[in-house]
Amino acid sequence: MKLFIDTANVSEIREMAWLVDGVTTNPSLVAKEKRPFREIIAEICELVDGPISAEVIGLETDTMVAEARTLAPIHDNIVIKIPMTEAGMKAVKILTSEGIRTNVTLVFSANQAMMAAKCGATFVSPFVGRIDDMGGDGMGLIAEIKDCYQNYCFATEILAASIRHTRHLLDAALLGADVATVPYGVLKKAFDHPLTDLGIARFLKDWEGVPR
Repeated sequence: MKLFIDTANVSEIREMAWLVDGVTTNPSLVAKEKRPFREIIAEICELVDGPISAEVIGLETDTMVAEARTLAPIHDNIVIKIPMTEAGMKAVKILTSEGIRTNVTLVFSANQAMMAAKCGATFVSPFVGRIDDMGGDGMGLIAEIKDCYQNYCFATEILAASIRHTRHLLDAALLGADVATVPYGVLKKAFDHPLTDLGIARFLKDWEGVPR
């Protein structure tokens, strides 16, 4: 499973660039940085050699396509994030025909994921955390999409998004998601376990008694 970091914070990305395979951003994350969008995206592309998602703001097909055509030339690694709407899927089909990679975002059902794959999306992003927030089964959706894609050999990659904790990360891996995009704090926690800390402390204490 590939790991992306879900942030627009350049400091966080720089720290984790040795580990991650790509970066996802969204308008909310970019807004927190108080910097020009294109400037942030260009800087991220210099830090991580992998897919970098840049999201369009328009909601009409023509507007999304026009935005995508201005964002894609920033760097070869740019992937255009498109919202899961009928207009968005028309845009995905056009962009795919032009060789521009896409990441369909705000996906909450397997039907939506199938529409994205039919239109040629590079990635599809089911939001597991938001589904859980509403009392649904976010990881159940990952499993459904995986089954549908395997049935028909869709090339679209499943990108588990809205990851809230390390259990989400593990479940995404167990279910065979192609990618998990993970917030900085969750990535950091994935290295940790209290028994590891206890084991290190025990080894160091015992080492003190070893003759030098």
